[in-house]
Amino acid sequence: QVQLVESGGGLVQAGGSLRLSCAASGRTFINYAVGWFRQAPGKEREFVAAISRTGRITQYADSVKGRFTISRDNAKNTAFLQMNSLKPEDTAVYYCAAESSVLISHDPLRYDYWGQGAQVTVSS
Repeated sequence: QVQLVESGGGLVQAGGSLRLSCAASGRTFINYAVGWFRQAPGKEREFVAAISRTGRITQYADSVKGRFTISRDNAKNTAFLQMNSLKPEDTAVYYCAAESSVLISHDPLRYDYWGQGAQVTVSS
């Protein structure tokens, strides 16, 4: 079992920045790729970014490419999502998730463990 806890959400004006953290406990964090997903009211959960076990490979949704940066600190069992130039359409609950596959995935069904979510609200 891996327990994931997100933090760092909040309310920010358009153009602002937030940094989400995902603290992991339980099994060895480096054995898991990490993904960030988001879900807005009335919409399906969508892929935002993912990072491989060692952090060497990252992938992003087109909608956040160039604005968001995913990273991880395996020594601290924590993953991060730095969000810059935020837009009102980024408003959603953001979830971090972990999967044990070597390959990182955009498919939420591939992820085994999920955090409780962090609300991000961007005002115009």
